[in-house]
Amino acid sequence: MSTPAPESPGGLQGSGSSRRLRPGSALAAAALLLAGVALVSAALGPAGIGPLTLLQMVGARLSLGPVETPWPQSYEAIFFQVRLPRVVLGALIGAALGVAGTTLQGLFRNPMADPYILGVSGGASVGAVLALTLAGRAPWLGFQAVPGAALLFALTTVALVYRLARVREEVPMTGLLLAGVAVSALCSALVSLVLTLNRKSAETAIFWLMGSLSGASWREVAVVTPYFAAGALLAMVHARELNLLLLGEEAAYHLGVEPERVKRRLLFTASVMAAAAVSVSGVIGFVGLIVPHAVRLVMGPDHRLLIPVAGLMGATLLVASDTLARMLLSPVELPVGVVTALAGVPFFLWLLRRHRASLV
Repeated sequence: MSTPAPESPGGLQGSGSSRRLRPGSALAAAALLLAGVALVSAALGPAGIGPLTLLQMVGARLSLGPVETPWPQSYEAIFFQVRLPRVVLGALIGAALGVAGTTLQGLFRNPMADPYILGVSGGASVGAVLALTLAGRAPWLGFQAVPGAALLFALTTVALVYRLARVREEVPMTGLLLAGVAVSALCSALVSLVLTLNRKSAETAIFWLMGSLSGASWREVAVVTPYFAAGALLAMVHARELNLLLLGEEAAYHLGVEPERVKRRLLFTASVMAAAAVSVSGVIGFVGLIVPHAVRLVMGPDHRLLIPVAGLMGATLLVASDTLARMLLSPVELPVGVVTALAGVPFFLWLLRRHRASLV
């Protein structure tokens, strides 16, 4: 059975433009944009390293034979141990938030759904703040406990939201949304309570809550990669079902989709991707909310193209934002969550104004 072209129910409109890029061209353009932004990001810093030198270092590292290295040896340490893992981690987190946001907006049929709607950020915040507080009292825990606690609490919170919203064997999306909002509010209150009782840890915790990639290393990359790879693959496998669910659950059922099974799988997938991202970076808003919607305005609502392009554009936005966070007030580093909003909102408003005729 061929997949019908998705229409525009539930507020998930496309641009309606006849000048949309072809799928191959759109993917190639998004991938090239990400590669260019990543190269510039890796080149910028206190020790400026030219993009050509970076490419030569990568070529030398991949070469099997002896290669002349006319650059200082310190450049290799800066690039391979500091900047490259940070760029790769930013790209993975941005892509995970972009894919998770696209998946949830398709499931909820609501452009305001984001990866944190099920309480992921709230649960992760509680876990991280508790770990930061306990680390001050029990130094043996160290700050390495923060990612693990954030991931554990995020997944536990999502499971609680899902259980609260469940009615017999079904999970109504409205109930899920309301349970997520309520549990997120509870988590916010718990975070405020913990910070009030532990003011010495407040500054560190608040910086974590605003999101940062300053602690990036290959270890964090290894943590996020399997969750992102499995989640993105599962989202793509279910892209056709997401298209059919835009027609409504009853219509999708008659076209061969099992709505409850698809919802369970994709809710779990999006939640795990978002939880893994927030566990190593803190709470970075805006990417998973706006990027899928902005891409949809340009590319249309077909999830077979929307998911990969939103992933690439989410990665591009976060890498670019992190570069600005490092460079704008250097040596002081801004929270990257602040930069994503400041950089992305004007672009989104411009895009919204340009395509406002299709939103009526």
